[in-house]
Amino acid sequence: MTESEYDYVVVGAGSAGCVLANRLTRDPETSVLLLEAGEPDDERNIEIPAAFPELFKTGADWEYYTEPQEHCGGRELYWPRGKTLGGCSSNNAMIYVRGHPSDYDHWAELGNDGWGYDSMLDYFKRAENFGPGGSSYHGEDGPLSVTEQTSPRPASEAFVRAAAAAGYDRNDDFNGETQEGVGLYHVTQKNGKRHSAADAYLKPVLDRPNLTAETGAQVTEVTIEDGRATGVEYRQDGGTRAVGADEEVVLCAGAVNSPHLLMLSGVGDPDHLSEHGVDVAVESPGVGRNLQDHLFVFTVYETADDVSTLDDAGGLLDILNWFVFKRGKLTSNVGEAGGFVRTDGDESRPDLQFHFAPSYFMEHGLANPAEGRGLSIGATQLRPESRGRVTLASADPLDAPRIDPNYLAESEDVETLVEGVKRAREIAAQGPLSEYVGREVWPGEDARSDEEIAEHVREKCHTVYHPVGTCKMGDGEAAVVDDRLRVRGVEGLRVADASVMPTLVGGNTNAPTIAIAERAADLIREDRTESADGPIAAATD
Repeated sequence: MTESEYDYVVVGAGSAGCVLANRLTRDPETSVLLLEAGEPDDERNIEIPAAFPELFKTGADWEYYTEPQEHCGGRELYWPRGKTLGGCSSNNAMIYVRGHPSDYDHWAELGNDGWGYDSMLDYFKRAENFGPGGSSYHGEDGPLSVTEQTSPRPASEAFVRAAAAAGYDRNDDFNGETQEGVGLYHVTQKNGKRHSAADAYLKPVLDRPNLTAETGAQVTEVTIEDGRATGVEYRQDGGTRAVGADEEVVLCAGAVNSPHLLMLSGVGDPDHLSEHGVDVAVESPGVGRNLQDHLFVFTVYETADDVSTLDDAGGLLDILNWFVFKRGKLTSNVGEAGGFVRTDGDESRPDLQFHFAPSYFMEHGLANPAEGRGLSIGATQLRPESRGRVTLASADPLDAPRIDPNYLAESEDVETLVEGVKRAREIAAQGPLSEYVGREVWPGEDARSDEEIAEHVREKCHTVYHPVGTCKMGDGEAAVVDDRLRVRGVEGLRVADASVMPTLVGGNTNAPTIAIAERAADLIREDRTESADGPIAAATD
């Protein structure tokens, strides 16, 4: 028995869910219930940009771990995922990167109409309030604040100059005319503070009478009756509740939790569901498959510099600077600088990304040396070949799913990351950065051959926090949703988050996830209009 009915139930108040809650309730006649498993985002460290590693393994984190990775020394790799209002936009490094235009054109080539770069650029611009001002590539009237960094460290500027000395072009806007080159990242901040999707989209509209947002509400099942999603069940305050959706249920729970919830609800590979005693509602063998993620491999150096780094951030002066002026070290997103380069001159687009941190950043910033200061250059292969899978651990919705990204299963992935380490070393050796660089901590001076560097890759790599693809958009048996994000085989059920990406974009994934949700809101409104008025009336509105 349902407790109440809404037009739409949106599952997950992360980057995508906050967008949909805002956009759908602009129509005062449309009611939306937004359900978030985590608690409100009132932890101070969410606001302080440089403090994001302090959120790992706290109540604001799902704290997932992968299955032992065969090609990574048998390690179970830690996967932080946001569990609070704003989701991962509340605990990420705030880097605003869209990816390469060809990524979206490729989605369209796969049969996904309307997902090419020209169309998606409109959604990026709609979302954006770009500090330097609007242009053909940037919006200035959107809710999400995207800015230049307030107080980047001198070492980050030195990294950019060093990379230029190594032969890479300077690029002050990775989301502009070209992605290739090196520079400082734009960040999702406002007045020196994190500007999450909750800050941008949700909090300004929480007083709308047609929007209800619940925290501490973990959805355990989508109820499906006669081939239609009719609502959800969720646990809150120790009890189980049920709620109905007159129009649609929209999953915005991310690349781990959206496929997990589909499988718990009987949508998935029938053999896998039956193995765990889950009744099959819809056969959809692609659910949970096609998992893709970016990997970090860091080259790390000691430094004697005591001004340009962040390792001692948090002192009294830093705290005063941030609270009073919203400037200084605590405004840092840690991954301040970076770039996009081609490891093969014949490539048409970058295949390698750098993230430079003016600090030690080893094992997510959780295992840094107790003393001293460091500099870290992370190399990331932008389009890994390896594919993994999310599966059920059991039919208990409170049991974490099994996550097997199958990292480094393809030799090309290792080779590109080895090349990334070599290029990081080349940049570190250039004059502008060499004055900061001391002893090489990772991989260490003894790792010179490709095989020795590859061993470092396997032993020390970790996620860049960009899982996608587990509810793939497209045609064919492997596709979970169509190009309007509707779950195949179930009416009234949609997925709108990073899980629908058919292929991983060449860059950070928060901005693309927000753009996906912006487009999803349009698709939902269009489909509702067509359903109510018929295709001819809808087309002439």
